[in-house]
Amino acid sequence: MTMMAVLTEARAADRAAAVRSRITRVEVIHDVNIAEPIWRALEQTGQYASPYQRFDFLSAWQRHVGNAERVEPYIVVARDADDQPLLVMPLGVERKFGVGVASFLGGKHSTFNMPLWHRDFAITADAGDLDALLAALRAAGGADVLALLQQPLYWDGLPNPLAQWPHQPSVNDCPVLTMPEGAVAADLISNSFRRRLKGKERKLQELPGYHYAQARTQADIDRVLDAFFRIKPQRMAAQKLPNVFAEPGVADFIRQACATELAGGGRAIEIHALECDAEMIAMYAGVADGRRFSMMFNTYTLSDAARYSPGLILMRHIVDHYASRGYRGIDLGIGSDDYKKMFCKELDPIFDSYVALSPRGRLAAGALAAIGRGKHAVKHNPAMMHLVRRLRGALRR
Repeated sequence: MTMMAVLTEARAADRAAAVRSRITRVEVIHDVNIAEPIWRALEQTGQYASPYQRFDFLSAWQRHVGNAERVEPYIVVARDADDQPLLVMPLGVERKFGVGVASFLGGKHSTFNMPLWHRDFAITADAGDLDALLAALRAAGGADVLALLQQPLYWDGLPNPLAQWPHQPSVNDCPVLTMPEGAVAADLISNSFRRRLKGKERKLQELPGYHYAQARTQADIDRVLDAFFRIKPQRMAAQKLPNVFAEPGVADFIRQACATELAGGGRAIEIHALECDAEMIAMYAGVADGRRFSMMFNTYTLSDAARYSPGLILMRHIVDHYASRGYRGIDLGIGSDDYKKMFCKELDPIFDSYVALSPRGRLAAGALAAIGRGKHAVKHNPAMMHLVRRLRGALRR
């Protein structure tokens, strides 16, 4: 079959899908500020989305990080026959391998990626709706391939509609602590583990001014972040890891998001910390939406207080904090670190999708999917992962 025949067949299928869909119009907006009213309206009416796709979070990321990385906003808005938004997909386009690759905004700083959906549409969206969305994106141009990474298979009790597109497992799943309705904090952490942590905490309680708190004032936020940006590079250097927080714009993005107050209360990034008069002992920062807390980054002291597992003690406080507020889950980010497994006994499956939008994007979609499958294979093969770690260590010497 010739390339012209392939395109003719694809266009015919796209037109047929559009007839079956509730999506009647799709626009692509290239400025996050122009998209702001639609975006905020959809996120503030209790619809279906993760807090990583909040406007306040991603607009800060685009301003400080996306622009520095030359990411062009590609905000997809799909509407129904009454011109009401059905979804907002906050994407950005980068040039890779000679093609335009559209991915979710937020880059490596967004643990979970998904559109913001009208909840009723998310519940009922079918293949016809999603085919119509693809047809519109192919017609719009500006991108050759969708590379949609780290998408949760389920969110807030509902299946992710984009799982109907071809997909594959992400490199890692996400450990999660499920908190059943009505659960008390004592039921979420075993008695023996809780006793061990309280024993360690008694050593820290001897420090003058020792306390756990959520950073609520700007002074609290600045103090904890100043300590974080001083300690974290030293921790990463000791592990022979690159300092991602030194990349252009990242520190400014984090500071802005931590300072931004949300309309419904809280901050775009929330900070929890253990402190004493002399220092910040440990901190965790993440996003929360009234149902789930998702950790983004953390660090702990370089002083002798590190001997008493302050990170684990702080995590116990965080579990108790959100359990008392009726949250339904806590995750510590995607990955298989041992400390995550101490609290999070279940795994949320995470998937990636690579979908061609143009003939030129077909090859790129296949190549990107193959790279993802290779990373997944290495990560889940202990012998291969050990070899990779040794090679990384040798290269950084």
